[in-house]
Amino acid sequence: MDYAAVIDYLYTCLPMFTRIGKAAYKPDLNNTIALLNILDNPHRHLKYIHVAGTNGKGSVSHLLASVLQEAGYKTGLYTSPHLLDYRERIKINGQVIEKEYIIAFVEKYKDKFDAIEPSFFEWSVALCFQYFYDNKIDIAVIETGLGGRLDSTNVIFPDLSIITNIGLDHTDLLGDTVEKIAVEKAGIMKAGIPAVIGESTDSTKKIFIDKANENKSTIYFADELLAIKNIKYEHAYLQFDIYKEAHFLYHISSPLGGFYQTKNITTLVQSVQVLKQKNYHISDLNLLDGISKVIRNTGLMGRWQVMGDAPLVVCDTAHNVAGMEQIVVQINATPKEHLHIVLGMVSDKNIDGVLAILPTKNTTYYFCKAQIPRALDENLLYDQVQKFNLVGNPFRTVPLAYEAALKNASEKDMIYIGGSTFVVGDLLTYLKL
Repeated sequence: MDYAAVIDYLYTCLPMFTRIGKAAYKPDLNNTIALLNILDNPHRHLKYIHVAGTNGKGSVSHLLASVLQEAGYKTGLYTSPHLLDYRERIKINGQVIEKEYIIAFVEKYKDKFDAIEPSFFEWSVALCFQYFYDNKIDIAVIETGLGGRLDSTNVIFPDLSIITNIGLDHTDLLGDTVEKIAVEKAGIMKAGIPAVIGESTDSTKKIFIDKANENKSTIYFADELLAIKNIKYEHAYLQFDIYKEAHFLYHISSPLGGFYQTKNITTLVQSVQVLKQKNYHISDLNLLDGISKVIRNTGLMGRWQVMGDAPLVVCDTAHNVAGMEQIVVQINATPKEHLHIVLGMVSDKNIDGVLAILPTKNTTYYFCKAQIPRALDENLLYDQVQKFNLVGNPFRTVPLAYEAALKNASEKDMIYIGGSTFVVGDLLTYLKL
């Protein structure tokens, strides 16, 4: 098999949540455990940090990996989904897994794995652990795929568990209230292992405290322990100060320009403080350099990514109500004459909830469909937006919608592309970024 054939097998022959949704979800760890048994359980020989959350877990995972790299640790990073290439999911010190390794792994284990009928994600998790083991990494940052308690990654015993925040997403699988979702996310918390919670809320805080008490572990709420002050923002850059109580800790310079990154970086800072208590050797310079070099060190894409200046062009992978609320705040705060939004969504999201908060004044929409089966047809999306007074037209693909927006925009306008990770992925693929 060549790489194209292997990827075709992984995408089309295995149930893949990002393509077909709920039908690919396996609500237990049995398959993952069986796959890892075939591999002689490589995951038992590695050190981990486990990251879950409704929004921000990808950014926090990349930031933490970047900091650990700066501190001299050989760092594995497992995230999902990818934007351009499957290999983005599995990295060591920012370098994606080699095509040759994937081919050899699939050829070696395909028959044994097929007998178990694993999902795409379960297969990827097994590949990830074996790759990290074979390359003798020092530490792996592992992002959950969906939820936490029953996520395939939850076979590990980490040095630290991180939960960024809780919001309503994947409610058909995780529960229809933030309390139910919090219980699922809290499932990554392990006995005796500290946990950092990025955002505390009245509805979820007790759930995390109770879980920590059950586990006899220490819990830290980052937003209660650290404060953000003196925020300065330019389109592609963010600066702010972090204080602990009344004491200045750090001046942060981040190439991740999204306002929401202040919360993610606060979660990161608290997590690093906990790791230092566990004898990780991470200096203040490592922390600050890890933040400022996160894109260079890890290849992170699609987070308030500025792609042009005249007009201003920005894309972002925010795809649920909580994430889009943050985006709309930043769009509204960005100077522009007219706003153009290239918008596509997947069919199993709270589409009305997102549409209800989107801008209407001086805004033109370009409704489109990402090239995956779960994507909502652009004409159906166009029909659905009529009750929200969003003015625009449907386009068959993301590139067609983007080119129409680019043609219509003046130099003082803004173009935003988003609504789905897969819309951003299609755009980046089209632009060959």
